[in-house]
Amino acid sequence: MDHHPWTAADLPVLRGRTALVTGATSGVGLATAGALAQAGAHVVLGVRDTERGRAVAATMSGSTEVRRLDLADLASVRDFTQSWSGPLDLLINNAGVAGGRGAVTRDGFDLQFGTNHLGHFALTNLLLPHVIDRVVTLASGAHRAGDIHFQDLALRTRRYSLAETYGQSKLANLLFTLDLERRLRGSGSEVRSLASHPGYSATNLGIKGRSKPLVATVNLAGRLLAQTSQQGALPTLFAATQDLPGASYVGPDGRWELHGSPALVGRSAKASDPALATRLWEVSEELTGVRFGLDLQ
Repeated sequence: MDHHPWTAADLPVLRGRTALVTGATSGVGLATAGALAQAGAHVVLGVRDTERGRAVAATMSGSTEVRRLDLADLASVRDFTQSWSGPLDLLINNAGVAGGRGAVTRDGFDLQFGTNHLGHFALTNLLLPHVIDRVVTLASGAHRAGDIHFQDLALRTRRYSLAETYGQSKLANLLFTLDLERRLRGSGSEVRSLASHPGYSATNLGIKGRSKPLVATVNLAGRLLAQTSQQGALPTLFAATQDLPGASYVGPDGRWELHGSPALVGRSAKASDPALATRLWEVSEELTGVRFGLDLQ
């Protein structure tokens, strides 16, 4: 049987469907939004910088809309969700940042944990009454270096490590995917919660306040080893459109999951721990003041 690698050309026709992609102005988010729009979906770009968002949307074929959304500011997340009307087929929690020591969100959370996890946690739950198909949250192989430091989520009392801080936020993305799926099943919803990771792609993930030689090395390695953003978007597009079980995790099938065709991939034991996922969910509700979106209001 001839088995060709799955590409964006294999996307189903998405006419009449609406998708929201966070962090859609560059990298994998931009490629994801572009491919969904080309397949016929109406794509909403949730972006911090609307001027840049409009410039990017102008390069896409298909139906697009740009709306301001700053995941590092819970007030912005609430404004965005309160102005949402109509059904949302696909919510793609793509945005991700990597910041230096002491970088915080508007609400005082560690920048990575606050943006990558808590911002998406609040966004998803506040939009959930509108979502009709699935939520795809972007994680990373970096989740394996992560641990959830409940006593010190901003990692202020430990020696600062970008890998550990970013890893914590990406582990949180997978635990969120897991507990969201459990809650959706418990509420009788048809919506599915899945996760994806892009492998190693050349993106503009900001490494702020790092030494120039390190950034130069990372950038050089990126150019030599990375796939394109279009390839990096494939696991997300696959997770968003193929018939997969809830809580599935999709990544590239190549060596070390750095590149390749989209396939179901493994995750760390911590990322599969339902008790840890539920504990993180409860802490996230306390920190954001946002509860599970389908609980009776």
